[in-house]
Amino acid sequence: MENTRTAGREKLIAMINEIEKVIVGKREQIVLLVTALLSGGHVLIEDVPGTGKTTLAATLAAVCGLSFKRAQFTPDVMASDITGFNMYNRQKERFEFIEGLAMCNIMLADEINRASPKTQSALLEAMEEGNVTVDGKSYPLPDPFFVIATQNPTGFVGTYPLPEAQLDRFSVRLSLGYPQPSEEVRIISERRGKNPLEDVRKVTDADELKTMIKEVSELYIDDRIYEYVVNLVSQTRTSEDLLLGASPRASLIISRMAQATAYMIGRSYVVPEDIAGVFIPVVSHRIQLKRETKLSGVTAEKILFDIIKKTAVPLI
Repeated sequence: MENTRTAGREKLIAMINEIEKVIVGKREQIVLLVTALLSGGHVLIEDVPGTGKTTLAATLAAVCGLSFKRAQFTPDVMASDITGFNMYNRQKERFEFIEGLAMCNIMLADEINRASPKTQSALLEAMEEGNVTVDGKSYPLPDPFFVIATQNPTGFVGTYPLPEAQLDRFSVRLSLGYPQPSEEVRIISERRGKNPLEDVRKVTDADELKTMIKEVSELYIDDRIYEYVVNLVSQTRTSEDLLLGASPRASLIISRMAQATAYMIGRSYVVPEDIAGVFIPVVSHRIQLKRETKLSGVTAEKILFDIIKKTAVPLI
């Protein structure tokens, strides 16, 4: 078992290094993305246009040897475009299922906050259940199935904020942000006359990835670690600065993300530092600040950081 974990860790480091050849200077975000993939979750990327969100998703798929589809979420995209639909075949005189965009390993839901609620709901079912339902019949999605959804910041033309119930379905929300000037010079110089994706090397495949995801889920978590998770999350529900605290789903995802973090480091068990390291990325998009808190300039990250500082760390 130890040997397989070591081999898995080496694969993950190679994956991250390969992705970083295309997505320059964003190692922290890449690690967080891969961690979410290992934990069996999904990722929401909120950023301005042109910062590499689509390229990141396509590069991850290429490195992992997984099937990849991109859905551009516009107001006219229907739920059936995501789930698929039944079409009558006149020659065979029967209805046949036509696959939707969700029938892949990695799906990029681009600008999800431009789509209708019905279309968003169809995607959420796929994320939560691992299958799609068409005319009362369920169709399993490929395994693994990983959604990377992107959204422009609220206030951009034609965008609508995602409801809290939908935000809660994403393991983490991250932002790539603008590159540093030196990184931007490297980006434009390396893209003269070629697509960097052409040089990406396949590092793993679906079967190896499923094995790693299974190994991650089996990593040991002490009961005191679970109590630590609940103590952290519970404080978001009683904070005077917050209108809405984190849900029990947040506690579950924190535990899974911490397992993935430990696996990537090479440990067979979770320590409090793993929990603290993923707490803010997992919880920041699940809480809602009070109006007066926003006006005072306090951020969700600052509130969560203070919660970490004042919470007793268990001795393991």
